[in-house]
Amino acid sequence: MAGIRAGGASGVSGVNLLSLRSHNAALLLDLLRRAGRAGVSRLELAERTGLTPQAVSKITARLREDGLVTEAGRQASTGGKPRTVLRLVPEAGYAVGLHVDRDELRAVLVDLTGAVVTERRAALDLGAGAEAVLGTVVNEARVLVEGLVEGLMEGVVEGLAGAQPPPADGLPHPDTQRHPSAQPPPDTKSTVLGVGVAMPGPLDHTHGVLHRVTGFPEWDGFPLRDALARRLGVPVVLDKDTNAAALGLAVGGEAGAFAYLHLGTGLGAGLVLDGAVRRGARTGAGEFGHQVIQLDGPPCPCGNRGCVEALCLAAVARGDIDEAARVLGEGAANVVGLLDIDLVLLGGRTVAAAPERFVRGVGAVLDAHARRAGASSPVPVRIAPGGARAVAEGAAQLLLAPLFGRAQG
Repeated sequence: MAGIRAGGASGVSGVNLLSLRSHNAALLLDLLRRAGRAGVSRLELAERTGLTPQAVSKITARLREDGLVTEAGRQASTGGKPRTVLRLVPEAGYAVGLHVDRDELRAVLVDLTGAVVTERRAALDLGAGAEAVLGTVVNEARVLVEGLVEGLMEGVVEGLAGAQPPPADGLPHPDTQRHPSAQPPPDTKSTVLGVGVAMPGPLDHTHGVLHRVTGFPEWDGFPLRDALARRLGVPVVLDKDTNAAALGLAVGGEAGAFAYLHLGTGLGAGLVLDGAVRRGARTGAGEFGHQVIQLDGPPCPCGNRGCVEALCLAAVARGDIDEAARVLGEGAANVVGLLDIDLVLLGGRTVAAAPERFVRGVGAVLDAHARRAGASSPVPVRIAPGGARAVAEGAAQLLLAPLFGRAQG
């Protein structure tokens, strides 16, 4: 592409074209985010991106005006004039991440760095109907924001506070958990960028519409993204739970090509190839749980027989974790053979209940496949970082990642 200049050691590059100014701003913001509170000088930003010092100065001036960047002192002199250091302002903006599972809701509020400031958890019944589910989701998002911001985000809070609370259906109303390291945002420019929603597929990420969620066909065709945006008054992004978690992992530093396998109330996969989340043309990539591996196997709610998900969950229900891990490993081996990935990451509440057994079982299957294929070494398997909050934090990244030029992870 014309205008691209070679970047520095970071492997990123910028362009000195006004039409691509937002690209360059995202590039600088990402470097500032990764630098943390130590910050980085304008000259270093220019060296790492290939942008001219003049372009960096103009962009960072705008970012300072917007409250996203601030000066953070000066670097020690090495003989020349001490350089002013810039850093990202974490409290300049927030994003809400919601993990809507079949039986519960996890919600987090994160700052611009992705650090969790507040979190909530509530019971949820995906089969209770759209109004009940939307009511719970809206109420939890509203309380999450109101409990932290306390009027500093007046415009956004008014939109969230105006949403209707859920009907009196007996759902528990847990206390908000505020992390002790979190500090109240001092800047009145602080704002909520939006709400990211992650839930079981299949769904249409582009249009924000659900399809036939396995076990809940009544949601087919429901425009969840737009329905929530109307009630919350902020932008909403919808994606599959596995894609959201994979995005969070990629933004958090997982490199290369990997598959995130999520075994909870269902089974799915998030795929990251060439550093980007691969959703497919119809958000169908990663429907891992519904690959048939036993033609005469037990029926699956999706309508097929012998799906990996059905076999895994049946083994878990019997208490046979080793068999569940073996089945999961066979499915993982298919993905490894098809996509030649570097790493398999495991997550989800079912895996969390017996992490070592799942890592050992899946790893044994991949080892056996690698030996038969004559591979020099098997693809490694490990537990994904993030724990129970991984999907919710990934959902928040659906809003944050584009700000840092990571729209696809």
